[in-house]
Amino acid sequence: MDIRSLQKPLKEQYRNDPNTSKIKIRAKGGQTDAPVACSVDLGRAIYQAEAHKGVGGAGAGACSGDLLLGALAACAQITCQMVAAAMSIPTESIAVTVEGDMDLRGTLGISKDVPVGFESIHLHFDVVAPKATPEQLHGLREKTEQYCVVMQTLARPPKLETKWADQD
Repeated sequence: MDIRSLQKPLKEQYRNDPNTSKIKIRAKGGQTDAPVACSVDLGRAIYQAEAHKGVGGAGAGACSGDLLLGALAACAQITCQMVAAAMSIPTESIAVTVEGDMDLRGTLGISKDVPVGFESIHLHFDVVAPKATPEQLHGLREKTEQYCVVMQTLARPPKLETKWADQD
């Protein structure tokens, strides 16, 4: 697949009319019968999520932390693949593993000294590219990290706003 040819008309359109480059992505949670589970509607698919076993969930489905790490893994994987293709870097395989460390005492309100959420997130890129030069691999790493939307969002969090219906 020629990524540059695929993206060329999009880049031209966005340069000519910057307003067309602005998008809104939406996810909507929905209540289920159990307070430890919900549905997540992404507009094109509906996923089931549940609380992690460590906070009372059954442990059979993806928790929100899994979904966050999964979004990062998917974004890093696709970004790395697209950058490799755009740079014509000969790869045999690319695999991304993401792990997050969390202390559930924060989530459960047991300790105010423990933060709620991930304390650290680790990405491991396994790129098999025996014919690639060290310069190509350096460029692949640099551009993948630069253009991975989820990675950059976590590294530089956007302004987060909350709004509750029927409340000011």
